Amino acid sequence: MIGQIASTCLCVAGQAFGNFVAMPRFSIRQLNNTPDRKDAVDAATASVTRPALAALNGLRTYLNDQILGQESLVERLLVALLADGHLLVEGPPGLAKTRAIKALAHGLEGDFQRLQFTPDMLPADLTGSDIYRPEEGGFHFQRGPLFHNLILADEINRAPAKVQSALLEAMAERQISVGAATYPLPRLFLVMATQNPIEHEGTYPLPEAQLDRFMLHTRVDYPDRATTLRIMELARREAREARELPPPPSRLSQETILAARREVLELALADSVAEYIAALVEATRSPEKYSAGLAEWLRWGASPRAAIAIERGARALAWLDGRDYVSPDDVQAIAPDALRHRLLLDYTAQARGVTAQQCVAELLQQVPAP
Repeated sequence: MIGQIASTCLCVAGQAFGNFVAMPRFSIRQLNNTPDRKDAVDAATASVTRPALAALNGLRTYLNDQILGQESLVERLLVALLADGHLLVEGPPGLAKTRAIKALAHGLEGDFQRLQFTPDMLPADLTGSDIYRPEEGGFHFQRGPLFHNLILADEINRAPAKVQSALLEAMAERQISVGAATYPLPRLFLVMATQNPIEHEGTYPLPEAQLDRFMLHTRVDYPDRATTLRIMELARREAREARELPPPPSRLSQETILAARREVLELALADSVAEYIAALVEATRSPEKYSAGLAEWLRWGASPRAAIAIERGARALAWLDGRDYVSPDDVQAIAPDALRHRLLLDYTAQARGVTAQQCVAELLQQVPAP
């Protein structure tokens, strides 16, 4: 009898331990304090192995092989793809911004369109227009280049305000209105816009209210010397083979991407993490509660779109890491790109050389994390 009782207790304890491992809820900080962190991470991710995740990791490997030294840009592209958002990339010329979106288009089952923005563009150059056909005796809508899955808006700040508005309306509403008719855009629709921070002559800077339509604002910088050597070697190899981008091992279907988006939205988000996101956004509007420096620097805070962008981006980062929950570290990792373009600095702060990046760093330091 005693042996049966002991055996039953061990069985129940084993089942309880199994359930604990199947539903992990450690934070990244707790994992960092674990003696054997690798075993803890393996246990935390064992229950969230997904076919879509394996496919996205394959795409990530392909992109990193083609976009050397820009791992952060590749990650932000995948985050925007998973979070159904749009990306604004800023950096000097020649840093593979155009190549990045082209490589992403190679890895997906979708069509791609590159748009070089110029001062003489018209909105109809993006949306399309009604064309009169005499043989039919009426007008027929000719679709513009926005009716594609992936759009590269190259040097968006070179286009006048009407053209920028036409693009940003399509990004926000996922539809195009021409005359009295409205045309829906594809379900998979991602815009990556680039702008050059060096030249300002002949440009039309995007207003802050329009910048808010972009989910993320990512900055890219020059690679180091070792990466430059690898880029030179890659360019020589492509020149010998007379092709720009090699084909990926396999292309992701749109169904896989949409399934991955549903999985991202189903990740566990603790109430404390949601409160942390709301507190970060509130601190941009009432900075005097958290820091005298922020109160002096900030003239206008972030909109509710910022909270949505942080949450969706943090979910995508957690999903790409193979976890089934969102941690405060995910929020802190995506917050700079989600807030950088949504903060309007005071004129005094701008005169002193204070940047939005410094404001975000101060924000993350002053607002307590769970």
